Amino acid sequence: MTPNSQLFQDLSSVLYDEAQLAAAVKALGERITQDYQGKSPLMICILKGASLFFTDLIRQIDLPLTIEFMAISSYGASTVSSGEVRMIKDLDRPIKGRDVLIVEDIVDSGMTLSYLTRLLHSRGANSLKLVSLLDKPSRRTVPLTVDYSCFQIPDAFVVGYGLDYDEKYRNLPVVGILDPKVYS
Repeated sequence: MTPNSQLFQDLSSVLYDEAQLAAAVKALGERITQDYQGKSPLMICILKGASLFFTDLIRQIDLPLTIEFMAISSYGASTVSSGEVRMIKDLDRPIKGRDVLIVEDIVDSGMTLSYLTRLLHSRGANSLKLVSLLDKPSRRTVPLTVDYSCFQIPDAFVVGYGLDYDEKYRNLPVVGILDPKVYS
């Protein structure tokens, strides 16, 4: 994909290019490897947005980890959270006694992950940490701490590297700010 493609043309700017993303994911994987020495963490990918970040991240973690997938939504085709969290796909196995890392693409209002952390704590996880590619603390509406993140970003609507607008732009190899003309 070239910077002249239509997908790139819909961005008002690029926040993180491929090299910046790769370096940040590598550093985060090394940090998780260090923090979880002697453990076998369960990594839970929140579909669909975190899938690209998740696959790159787990390849940077040098531990005997296992993976699971969940699908949860609070956005639909909008650029802001609806406030209603819907479970679309639940875990396939129990997590009781496991050290769990929830891997998300972006933490914005925090409502989805707040709901999810309460749910997974009730299922008996030994420990539970939040991992996110992007953290947008200025938009937080609930108290929530992101334990591991690659970048803190400004209050802008971003797409690429798995993040979407109306299921589009996930395949951009960069993270960029979507031009408001696209969704207004």
